[in-house]
Amino acid sequence: MNLSFKNRIALHYMVATAIIMAVVFGTIFLIVERTVIQNLDNDLSYEAEKHLNEIEFVKDSIQFINKEEWQEREHTETQVNPVFIQLNDKQGSVMDRSPNLKQDFLTFKGKTDGGHYNAELTDIPIRQVQLPIMENDRIKGYIVAAISSESAFSVISRLREVLIISYFVLLVGLYFISRFLAGRSMIPIQEMTRTITHITQNNLNERVTLPKNQDEIFLLSSSFNDLLKRIEKAIEKEKQFTSDASHELRTPLATLRGTLEVLIRKPRSQQEYEAKILYSLEEIDRMTATLEQLLMLARLETSVGSKMDSFIPLSVLIDESISRFKPLITEKKLKIRLNINQSEKALIPHFYSNIIIDNILNNAIKYSHYGGTIRIAVDIVEGRITCNVRDEGIGIKEEDLVNIYDSFYRSDALDHKQIPGNGLGLAIAKKCANAIQAELKVSSTYGQGTNVMITF
Repeated sequence: MNLSFKNRIALHYMVATAIIMAVVFGTIFLIVERTVIQNLDNDLSYEAEKHLNEIEFVKDSIQFINKEEWQEREHTETQVNPVFIQLNDKQGSVMDRSPNLKQDFLTFKGKTDGGHYNAELTDIPIRQVQLPIMENDRIKGYIVAAISSESAFSVISRLREVLIISYFVLLVGLYFISRFLAGRSMIPIQEMTRTITHITQNNLNERVTLPKNQDEIFLLSSSFNDLLKRIEKAIEKEKQFTSDASHELRTPLATLRGTLEVLIRKPRSQQEYEAKILYSLEEIDRMTATLEQLLMLARLETSVGSKMDSFIPLSVLIDESISRFKPLITEKKLKIRLNINQSEKALIPHFYSNIIIDNILNNAIKYSHYGGTIRIAVDIVEGRITCNVRDEGIGIKEEDLVNIYDSFYRSDALDHKQIPGNGLGLAIAKKCANAIQAELKVSSTYGQGTNVMITF
C-alpha cells in the first residue's frame, strides 16, 4: 500500500485505537449482557423457590395451594412482567400450571436440573429455570419458572447496535483527526525537506529552523544542522588543503623552472652546472617528500583501521626510529635519554605506531637546539602504554597549539625558514593515532621545549 507518511501514521493510530476500542466495547457489552441476564436469573430463582412453598402432593399428583387466590390476584393486579409457573412430574407430564399460561406450556428439559436457559412462549422470548421438587430426599417432579426476556434482550440488542455504530463512527473520526494532527506534527519535517532541497555545496551555511518543542523532531533537526556543520567544515578543510598542497608544490616547481631557465641562458662552468643540478635535486626531493606525505594522508582518510596490522613492542619501534634518524642526531650533537618501563609482552600496532613515533621524533630532532637533549619515557599507566617525547627546543606558542594538527600549519614558519618541513607531520600522526584509537597530547612552553604524550 503506497500511502504517504501522514496517512500511514493516521492508519497505524487508527488500527491501534480500533483494537483497543474493540476490546473495551466488547468488554462493556459482555458485562452489560451478563448483568441483565444475571438479574433475570436471580428473579427467576427467587420466584421458583417461592412457589416451591406453594405446592402440595396429592397421591401421585403435584398441585398448587390456594390456586383460586392466585387466579383472583391476576384479575385484580396489573403485571408488567408476569412470571409463569409449571409443575411437571418425573416423566415430564404437566401436573399443574399458573393461570397466566392459559393453554400454553413451558419447555421441559428432561429428568435433570435444567438450570437457566432461553426458550420461547407463543413466539415471545422467555428465560426459564427448572428445579427439582424433593420429598424425602427423592425427586417427585420439577418446577419450571419463566419470565419474559423480550425487554432485556431488546436492551442488549440495542446496546449492540449502538456500540457497533459508535465503533465505526469513532474510527472514521479518529482517522481524520489523527491525519490532521499528523500533518501538523510534520510541518517541521516539511520545513526541513524544503531547506535540504535548497542546500548545495555553495550554500552549506544554511541551517534547518529548529522547532519550538525539544522533542524527537528537534533532535533530528539539530543533528542535521550538526551534520551540515561537519560537512561545511570538511569541505573548507579540503579547499584549504588543496590550496596549501598546490602552493607547496608550485613553489619548488617554480624554483626548478627558474633555475633551469637561468642555467640555459649561456654556457656555464662545470662547477655551476653541478651546483644548480644539486640544488634542483634537493627541490625534487622536497617535492617527493611532500607528495609521499600527501598520499599517506589520503590513504589514512580512507583507512579502515589496523585489522591487518602486526604487533610489536614499543621499545623496538623507538630503537628503529632512533637508528633511522642517527645521522641527524649526530649532526646536531643531540643526546637521547631513554627510560623504558614496559614489558615485552605489551604490544602495539606496528604500521601506524611506527609512523607516529617517526613523525614525533623527527619534529623533536628538527626543533631541538644544537647539543640539546631529547628524553623518551615509556611506561604503563592504568593498563595503557604511554610514551613521552620531550625536547628542549624552540617550543610552540600557546595560541598556536590549537592548530598544530592542521595540514601545512607551521608555527612561526617565517622565523624558522632554516628548519625543513611542510607542516604535515603532526597531521599524519593524528590520523594514525585515530586509526588505532591512540591519543596524542601536546604541551609546550615557548622558548623552552615541547612534550608529546602518546597513549596507546
